[in-house]
Amino acid sequence: MVGSFKTAISLCRSLMAYISVSAWVVMVGPPGMVLAVLFSWPEILYFLGRTGVRIGLRIVGIRYRVFGEENIQCDRAAVYCVNHSSNIEPPILYMALSVLHPGLKILYKAEIHKLPVLSRAFDIVGFVPIERQNREKSSGALEKAAASLRKGNSFLIFPEGTRSRTGSLQRFKKGGFIMAIKGQAPIVPVAIQGTRAAMSKGSLVMRPVTVDVRIGKPVELNGEDLAQRDHLMLETRSRVEGLLFNKTVSDGED
Repeated sequence: MVGSFKTAISLCRSLMAYISVSAWVVMVGPPGMVLAVLFSWPEILYFLGRTGVRIGLRIVGIRYRVFGEENIQCDRAAVYCVNHSSNIEPPILYMALSVLHPGLKILYKAEIHKLPVLSRAFDIVGFVPIERQNREKSSGALEKAAASLRKGNSFLIFPEGTRSRTGSLQRFKKGGFIMAIKGQAPIVPVAIQGTRAAMSKGSLVMRPVTVDVRIGKPVELNGEDLAQRDHLMLETRSRVEGLLFNKTVSDGED
């Protein structure tokens, strides 16, 4: 009975969050994009985006804690490589990382690019959609992201390519590492825990939990070429896996 009541409350809060965030996007998205384009002011979209995420997280009662903030590369471009098991992770990670990295970009699934307002906003701020099933388009997207890295922009990537159904770490895909090598940017391993309890795969209900974000030391690139991509991929995966099970990272908080 208690469980059913809590589920009902979570369902109501989730519905309120979807409505509130959708209304926020529709209300401030178009004028924000006009300002961003007319005045070359993409920062306004980052501000509006973070505000929308903050509204949604507060309504559903999801909090997050950040450990290892000193490993965020504030003064140089980097690729932040994160495990993936829930749709709630991108907004949480964006809030956790963009406080110290306000211009952070995202390499994201092209399917999301079909959403009308978000797709245009993502284009303006330089997020890059990738179609994993189309090799030619995927290669073009990685080249675009690598060029952005070389200009000093950092990226958030989910190297598993899709959400894990069990929460266990899946095999990493090579795309993000090709991007990092071509951009000669360090790879920062990040582990996020607690999101499956917040929002499981296939569910639209968000539950009030506290999520942990653990940021590890960067994997440095020293002139590696594409021949070393598998080594970098395995090394990064090992570090993400270590963060998932090792809780001895320096503390921080949201």
